[in-house]
Amino acid sequence: MEQGLRNYLVVTGGYWAFTVTDGAIRMLVVLYFHLLGYSPFEVAMLFLFYEFFGIVTNLIGGWLGARIGLNLTMHIGMAMQVLALLMLTVPDAWLSVPYVMFAQALSGIAKDLNKMSAKASVKTLSGEGGESRLFRWVAVLTGSKNALKGAGFFVGAALLQWLQFRGALFVLAGMLLAVLIITFVMLPGGVGKMKRKPKFSQVFSNLPAINRLSAARFFLFGSRDVWFVVALPVFLYQVLGWQFMQVGGFLALWVIGYGFIQASAPRLIRHSHHGHGPDGRTARYWAFLLAILPAAIAIALHMGLPAGIVLVTGLAMFGIVFALNSAVHSYLILAWSESERVSMNVGFYYMANAGGRLTGTVLSGWAYQQWGLTGCLWISAAFVLAAATLSLRLPQQSV
Repeated sequence: MEQGLRNYLVVTGGYWAFTVTDGAIRMLVVLYFHLLGYSPFEVAMLFLFYEFFGIVTNLIGGWLGARIGLNLTMHIGMAMQVLALLMLTVPDAWLSVPYVMFAQALSGIAKDLNKMSAKASVKTLSGEGGESRLFRWVAVLTGSKNALKGAGFFVGAALLQWLQFRGALFVLAGMLLAVLIITFVMLPGGVGKMKRKPKFSQVFSNLPAINRLSAARFFLFGSRDVWFVVALPVFLYQVLGWQFMQVGGFLALWVIGYGFIQASAPRLIRHSHHGHGPDGRTARYWAFLLAILPAAIAIALHMGLPAGIVLVTGLAMFGIVFALNSAVHSYLILAWSESERVSMNVGFYYMANAGGRLTGTVLSGWAYQQWGLTGCLWISAAFVLAAATLSLRLPQQSV
């Protein structure tokens, strides 16, 4: 097996293990703290720093990866996740809202360090394989991560039932520590490390294509979370009368399906010939197509069509087209980055991603209270339209 492929598989395996713990810890925290009597608002607040620190971590993490190497930042992320898991094993009396928010902040920093490191490493490890190979590798890494995060929801719930809260946390921490040691031994040092130490000011890209793509990413992920995070689960539970397990199971399956579509993106998207991957035209096409879907769902609900059928069908279609949009973006940020600057460009790009998620999450609760689910869907359509408009000026070939 060639060295680049071997290292890619090691990075992917480490990313998979981390992703399972990331999904599991979220489910564990939601269910256990609900059992402890925390209000829904207090449970939501536990994840506020998790999302917020994603913005900071991606910006700093890309710069740090360029200075010390991506394999080291990936392992720092894994170690922080182990610490975050162990912090929650203390007695219940210690589990105040500020304490758990701090633990979740560590987990959020760990997640974004790991994600940035794994995705930026692909650019370096893909070597001589052309843009088609890079597109395949990025799609598999990203798609499998999303599928496993959905699986992590089930793992967290199952471990909570079988081993109780603290037993589940110890199992997850032990598993991730073992993976950290294995990947540390197997991966070469200095992946993604720049020959000259970059200044912090260099994290802001001077390439217009990177800046426009990052702005489009902000609106793309804001468009999903503005109705997916708060409005949709509350609507399914309160208006349609679904049970908690039905809501959680449906959303987990959606994430898993979304991941499979993302991993299959190179086969589903007919990109250009001669070994070239997608370009700005591809991003523009799929973004304009996506903008139609939340608007169509909102119109169908306004017309009084059966809400359950409309949402299940609409979510399936939205998930497919959104996954293809995301896969194209994840490829373009690597294709348009020089190997030495890849970690800083990816960090800047995922900072925009995290900002979109945070904005969408906050808007989801506020807009649902103001205008209901249809209001959130119209904001979603406007956000996707903004992403599509920003994509109009993306390059139509490699930069």
